[in-house]
Amino acid sequence: MPQVFVIDEEGRQLGRMSTREALEKAQAHNLDLVEVNPTARPPVCRFMDYGRYKYMQSKSERDSRAKRKPQELREVKVRPKIDDHDFDVKVKTIERLIKDGDRVKVTLRFRGREIVHMELAKELLKELFQRVQDLAIIAQKPVMDGRQMVMVLAPKTGSQAQAKPKAAPAPAPAATESKPAETGSTPA
Repeated sequence: MPQVFVIDEEGRQLGRMSTREALEKAQAHNLDLVEVNPTARPPVCRFMDYGRYKYMQSKSERDSRAKRKPQELREVKVRPKIDDHDFDVKVKTIERLIKDGDRVKVTLRFRGREIVHMELAKELLKELFQRVQDLAIIAQKPVMDGRQMVMVLAPKTGSQAQAKPKAAPAPAPAATESKPAETGSTPA
């Protein structure tokens, strides 16, 4: 007769018993006998109300889905000839969107003969990613789509976002610089 290791509804271990005996005890308590670890020797079974278990499982799944914020795809457009300050503003915008939990589609649009210099565009997107790599991962590598290059960034998940300590600010220059000797005259 096959044997199973039985755990009751309160988590107490009842030990080894035959499958038939375990089923009879479960039915005596108006519960089901559920196999929880089939690979163990002997298999581990538990007394539980399986219908209630499935209901609670689906209820908790619904609750977690309701609490989860849907991830939106936001778009930030840049040009290959972007100025440094404008680039900084775009980086800050991307950081804000990533921190809000949204995915960001970075679109680099070419006009006229700018498309000839694609390597500059790739360098620009690479620089952009390096500036936000603490917060984001590349969900889609840069690809050409007509006259534009598209890259998608996604927020790092908890395991990916191991907080790296920020570098300490550079120490202020020491006051060891030589100062001109003071004289009684005032500068003109």
